[in-house]
This record gives sequence, structure tokens and C-alpha cells, in this order.
Amino acid sequence: MTLARSREPGDRERLLTGIIDLCEAGRARGEPTHPDVQALLNSIFMTLVVEAERDIRHRLSERLADADWAPSALINIMALDEIEIARPIIARSPVLNDHDLVRLLVQATLEHQIEIARRPRLSPPVIDAIIERDEPAVLTALAANDTAEISDQAMQKLVDRSRDVVALRSPLARHPRMSSELAEQLYVLVGHALREALATRFHLDTVRMQGALEEALRAAHRGETDIEVGPIEQDEDREDMERSLIEKLDSAGQLRPGYLLRVLREGRLQLFIMALARLGEFEPPQIRRAIDSAKPELLALACSAVGIDRSVFPTILEHVRQLNGGRPGGGDEGLRRANSAFGPFTPDIAGMAFRQAVGAV
Repeated sequence: MTLARSREPGDRERLLTGIIDLCEAGRARGEPTHPDVQALLNSIFMTLVVEAERDIRHRLSERLADADWAPSALINIMALDEIEIARPIIARSPVLNDHDLVRLLVQATLEHQIEIARRPRLSPPVIDAIIERDEPAVLTALAANDTAEISDQAMQKLVDRSRDVVALRSPLARHPRMSSELAEQLYVLVGHALREALATRFHLDTVRMQGALEEALRAAHRGETDIEVGPIEQDEDREDMERSLIEKLDSAGQLRPGYLLRVLREGRLQLFIMALARLGEFEPPQIRRAIDSAKPELLALACSAVGIDRSVFPTILEHVRQLNGGRPGGGDEGLRRANSAFGPFTPDIAGMAFRQAVGAV
């Protein structure tokens, strides 16, 4: 009970570790968990993990990555966390199904998508989704995944794409699902060493293949082919991923005011903006205008509207200024004005005042 009441990170981690040990011990004995008990455990896990510090979440991700009993909602939230925390979950969790992985491809950053493509024994539906998205770096990670269940049709699409994406060629040449027919198509695209490897592995007619290669080169010189070196784009849509994370936390009832300070301590200003907007039913651009202004009292009103205590606000303001180039401005005088936002009025009144004041900025 002492650990459950404590807010200290170390005590929270010991409590989480103890719960995991109990779950694993019961699993090892083959004892089924009563649905009511499982629901309670799920709720406890969600509350503790969402509020945990980054280092604790990192260690927990390693513990929970192989747990088939782990709550699905929790695993899906952890899969959207920072990549170092999400990586073990994405790579190993048996709780993540094909639907979860396809959704992650849409919601997560490029780094997360690459980890999905590297996941062992990747199934055809997920592979098809990766190919449809056509992100070169993710396609290259898929081509290097020897255990992925890539169909002949999907392999053909990868070989076709390798005409533009040079990085695909080497892993495709070595892939166990490469066929002799596709090897002939790839032969004219790769360098000498890979041509020799393909010819040896698939017993290709090197004289005929050399003729095909020379014809491909002549066509390239005449401008009759679109074979070229394409850049690997690095388009990380982190904002969509963070928006999805906030929605999941809110749907699970785990988006609370304390989360705001945690993400600021981790240097995640955009996540703070989205979380504060969601908690206060504001628009993210309103929060952005407030923190970019010279009036910290605007941010104070927004924080007051979601239940942040006056004593916590100076810490929040300090973190926001550190992450936002010294804004909101106002200095110590601005902080004094901000304290007046935590007056004897309800959060609803603070929210109304914020919307009105930020509209004038």
C-alpha cells in the first residue's frame, strides 16, 4: 500500500515490477486471471506507465515486449512512444496484431515505420500496406527482412521499385524469397559483385544476361528508360503520431494534467501543446499563440482551466521558455501577472477567459 500511495519514480517502478512479476508467475503456473482482476490490472498498468518517467518506460518496454498477457491498449500506446521505448514493443510484442501494425504505419514516424518493416515474420497484410505507402526507407528495411512473408507479387513490386530506389537492390539480391525470374530483372540494375552473386545463386546464363545488361545501358543513354538513382526521403510526420498518442491516452482515461509536466521534462513541446489543447478543449493553434506571445498569463489561464495548481505553474513556464526560445516573454513581471490567473474562479471561467484573451493576440 505504501508503494501504491507514493509518487516517487522509484516506488512507482518497484510497484510496476512487482505487478509484472505476479502476472508472469501466474502465467507460468497456468492460472487463469479472473476478468475482473484482469480489468483492474489493466487500469493500474495504464495509470502507472503513462505517468512514468522516460527511463522507467524504457525498462518496462523491455519487460513487456514478450508478454502475451500485457494489456492491448497499453502496448499500443507504448508502440507510439519515443522510438527507443517503442522499438522492443514493435519488434517483439505478440499483442500487436496486423491491424495494430497497419494503423501504426499510418500514425507513427518514419523511424517507427522502419521498425515495423524489420519486425520478424511480418505477415502479407502488413507487407502490402508497407508497399502501398511507398516510403523508400521503409521499403528498404522490408527488403532486408529475411523472415518477412513476402509474396511473389510483393517481391515483383519491390524489384520494380528498385529501378528508382538504389538502396533496395542489395538486400533484394540476397533475399531468400527472390526467384530466378526476378533475379534476371534485378541483374541489369546491380553492380558487378551482386551480378556475380545472382548468377551463381540462380544459375543464370551470364552471356545472355550480359547482352540484356548492355541493351539496358544503351537504352539508358538514349533516354528510353527511367532507371535512375532516387533519393531516400526522410519525411517524419511526428505531429500525426503525437496527435494519435494524445487521442489514445484520452480515450483510455489516462490524459491528466500531470502528463503536461512530464512531457515538458522530456523536451516534447509539441506533445505538451496537443495535450493541453485536448485537456482544455482548446485548439492547438490557440496554445501555440499563447506560448509565442509576451503574455505568460495566457498560458497560465489555459493551465488553470485544466486544473494545474498555481504552485506548479512556474515550473511549467520555465520548461516552456527553455523549449520555445525564451517565450512566452514578460520576465519576472510576466510571472507575477500569470499568478493572478489562478484566482478564486472555476476552471470553466478560466477557459472562457483564455479563449477570449488569446483571440486578441
